[in-house]
Amino acid sequence: MPVSTGPELRTERLLLRRWLDSDRAPFARLNADPEVMRYLQGPRSRERSDASIALFERSFEDQGWGLWAVEVVEAGSFIGFVGLARSDFDATFTPAVEVGWRLARHAWGQGYATEASTAALRFGLGAAGIQDVMSWTASINRRSRLVMERLGLHHDADADFEHPRVPVGDPLRPHVLYRLTAETRAAYLSKKC
Repeated sequence: MPVSTGPELRTERLLLRRWLDSDRAPFARLNADPEVMRYLQGPRSRERSDASIALFERSFEDQGWGLWAVEVVEAGSFIGFVGLARSDFDATFTPAVEVGWRLARHAWGQGYATEASTAALRFGLGAAGIQDVMSWTASINRRSRLVMERLGLHHDADADFEHPRVPVGDPLRPHVLYRLTAETRAAYLSKKC
């Protein structure tokens, strides 16, 4: 995969950038970790992991934004992805743009998901001109729900849903939906978040 040009986002500790060939192996390890994939229907193969990178890169080519590879600047180490993705599965609120993340277990608990997602939201709502961004997860995924709350998203309990891509009866099927409020959106645009 050639090194691509495109939007890079920087935070105090992180670089959100396009994907490199060198990201493939650590991303595959992340996707093979049962704990990382606990709320995402289990580990994924190397082939599926590589196919995801191709989709992420296509998003940048098609719309100028997507799910960025994230690295810790000081260490120069890849830790996962954070960014924005279009979703069109069958739900009352789709099509929609989601802010999402997936980080290696060693990167958990350090505020990286919140820090990188804040940068992605600022870019999406500002430079990319996206009007609304949401986030969702399995209702039992407390860790991701806390990140959503730290980002200033509001739980819209009336819009909680059964994810159509998760089998009926699976404990991961019930999902919660979080939305930006008008106040939070304004804060991101004024860089107060």
